[in-house]
Amino acid sequence: MINGINAFVPYFLERDEGHVVNTASLAGLGGVPGMGAYCASKFAVVGLSEALFHELALRDAHVGVSVLCPGFVRTRIADAARNMPRDLIGDDGPRTGDLDDLAREAVAAGIDPAIVAERVAHAVVANEFWILTHERAALRTTEQRLAWMRGGPAPGINLRAAAQP
Repeated sequence: MINGINAFVPYFLERDEGHVVNTASLAGLGGVPGMGAYCASKFAVVGLSEALFHELALRDAHVGVSVLCPGFVRTRIADAARNMPRDLIGDDGPRTGDLDDLAREAVAAGIDPAIVAERVAHAVVANEFWILTHERAALRTTEQRLAWMRGGPAPGINLRAAAQP
């Protein structure tokens, strides 16, 4: 992602137009058990995107930035290891019960990728930063985190509910 920004943003700035879309996840808005490395990378995408947004705003550049934070989408993400060399497949942390099966079910119940594409196209045209395909889950995750920061209880995780747009 950083290489893409370094490669394309100077060109966009030179032309004073363009739009960067970085893909994170709902997992970039809240931690999920058994997915520590994935969450860390998605939190990083959100932070990188926010920083880039503010840097371009300080320059008054006509270059947009959006961050896509989809929930579950009917893709083959649960089978991502199929493309990895065996010696690189590692453990992403402790597993909790049937978490892998729940995640597979949630992905299977997710939204169609075409819906995500429509939301991305709309955000680019409208120059919107946040692309939340599962807005209710994204906002609830953020509200729960804020309550937790203020001394409330830690947020619970409901993968089935997160599959709903």
